[in-house]
Amino acid sequence: MLSRIAESLFWIGRYIERAENAARQLHVNYYATLESSGQFTEEWGSLLDIMGNKASFAQKYGRADASTVPVWLAFDRSNPSSISSSLMRARENARGLRDRIPSEMWELMNQSYHALCFQDEAVLARDGLYDYCVSARAFGQSFFGIAFATVPRDEGWMFMRTGQMLERADNMLRLVKVNYRRNTLDLAPAQLVEQHNRWIALLKSASAYEAFRKRNHGDISPHTIAQFLLLDRDFPRSVVYCAENLYDALERLDRIHPGSHPHLLREAKWILARLEHAEVTDIFGDSDSALEVLLGDLNGLGQAISRAYFTYTV
Repeated sequence: MLSRIAESLFWIGRYIERAENAARQLHVNYYATLESSGQFTEEWGSLLDIMGNKASFAQKYGRADASTVPVWLAFDRSNPSSISSSLMRARENARGLRDRIPSEMWELMNQSYHALCFQDEAVLARDGLYDYCVSARAFGQSFFGIAFATVPRDEGWMFMRTGQMLERADNMLRLVKVNYRRNTLDLAPAQLVEQHNRWIALLKSASAYEAFRKRNHGDISPHTIAQFLLLDRDFPRSVVYCAENLYDALERLDRIHPGSHPHLLREAKWILARLEHAEVTDIFGDSDSALEVLLGDLNGLGQAISRAYFTYTV
């Protein structure tokens, strides 16, 4: 497979996962602010911490509130993490692969591009943010559903899966890290009641609320939530699940080209091993430094994959 094609599939996986994550968190945060006793600025500021590019946002918009952050995360093409920007870039990568991806995937992407990427702040004026975010989230879920059902498990699938799992694990680590900073794993009972709605919003931001309630029988506490989102091997959005599938994809690529990039397997296995044998108290301790290290190692692995497979050097 040409490195250009592999790179396009890798970034399609990342961009569509990024758009879906942004849509879900923007939607959930919008309703969380309505239940937060008027603390709008704190809620919208924390969302910027999760999605990144906070400095660029501050330079362009200044104050983080219900009128600026949704525009930045949904419609602003200058923000590489916005829904519109992510979908546009995913479509640009897919245009050169129309002979290599199922027609259903291209048709869905094209329809969603025209439906979502030409919207602007007028959506907020007519109170249409909910419908916009639901449509963007449904597109991501439908796209990966079609891919799961129609794409052969060859190199192309592995590169797209690698991009998707990298992006999902990165987003989940940021989500947990920011919420851990705003709260603590050792809340007193009275404080825990005050933070209850925020922890529920965190679960919903990861599409994890129903799955968590079934697994933990309603025990909504910071400790059990962190355990579930980071270390539950059966939940498909947990960090350990993403790390396991990321390693599996890289291992299958290595089988196709035996021994070509053993350092990638070592780095991926090291990330997975730390998660497999960790407890929540090991990851957090007295700070979130372990999360910072994991996030840095994950991003380093993404850069190493790009250098190994997509960059030609003499």
